[in-house]
Amino acid sequence: MRVVALAESVSHVCARYRLGAFRPALAAVGHALDVRTLPTTLLGRLAIGRDLGSYDAVIVQRKLLPRWAVALLRRRARRLVFDFDDAVWLRDSYSAKGFEDPKRATRFRAIVRACDLVIAGNEHLATEARRFAPADRVRVIPTCVDVGKYRSPHAPREDRGRLAGIAHIGTPNPSGPHAEREDYDLRLVWVGSSSTLNGLERFAPTLSAIGRAVPGTRLKLICDRFAEFPDLPVERCVWAEATEAAEIGAADVGIGWVPDDPWSRGKCGLKVLQYQAAGLPVIANAVGVQADFVHPGTGVRAATTEEWVSAVRALTDPALRARLGAAGREQVEARYSVEAGARLWLDALARLAGASRKAG
Repeated sequence: MRVVALAESVSHVCARYRLGAFRPALAAVGHALDVRTLPTTLLGRLAIGRDLGSYDAVIVQRKLLPRWAVALLRRRARRLVFDFDDAVWLRDSYSAKGFEDPKRATRFRAIVRACDLVIAGNEHLATEARRFAPADRVRVIPTCVDVGKYRSPHAPREDRGRLAGIAHIGTPNPSGPHAEREDYDLRLVWVGSSSTLNGLERFAPTLSAIGRAVPGTRLKLICDRFAEFPDLPVERCVWAEATEAAEIGAADVGIGWVPDDPWSRGKCGLKVLQYQAAGLPVIANAVGVQADFVHPGTGVRAATTEEWVSAVRALTDPALRARLGAAGREQVEARYSVEAGARLWLDALARLAGASRKAG
């Protein structure tokens, strides 16, 4: 099949992880996948799909289009697919207007009903989609990671420090990949963007408590914006696609905290999968898919400040970190690797190719 995806941008994290990562595996069996930027102007939206007639299927990724634009695509696309990895029918955790948004909900319902196939990033999202589409049109394909990009876990501490190019405390990595730095007992790591850093800032009291209770603990932030937390030293590492995997692998423990709310329950947990691919144990609160990814075999679930402090203390044990980290990496290889996701995509495309009619 010739497939084209319309995404926010070809470099957007969702386009890279949920589409582009699978291109080689799809090509190996004869499928061709192109990724284009979704038009944003009125004229572009009016022409949407007009130049896509040579494709067997069109994927709309995440974007909730106006109903008239969905109708145009439905008429012009041979097969229509919607791929999403967030609770897009809601506003996010940080909106001052609250979660409910009638316009988003209406647009979500329209595109799900119009599609021949809906690809959801987790079961929570799929359940919502099944309210408006037959169950056999809805598939779950998790966000997946390329485990091969991550270094072998549990390298010696001094080797990891050299290879990762960690920043001096409070500075945006001024000295390059071989900057010398003082050592310390435990390196926590968090990776994300400016928008998700808002959530970590809500978690500040617990992070500060960890710094006071477990001396020698520091937090490495891999981001495009930074925050400070009283009593917990922070290392600033400017995010870059080329170095992200190595920077994560240079730490000891990944942390995944999200607000316990309707938006977060739809998240697909990419950062937790990245930590586990790097062979790190994870501490996370049991919200949404984090409850599936993090369990006694791969890390520690923590809800209260006391539980977080206890988890950090426990993971000062290198042997425990190694055991949990290795199990987490095995879990990702088996269920959340690009290879595992590609198999699900191939099955979904086979189902789509066999569909005899467009969705109505």
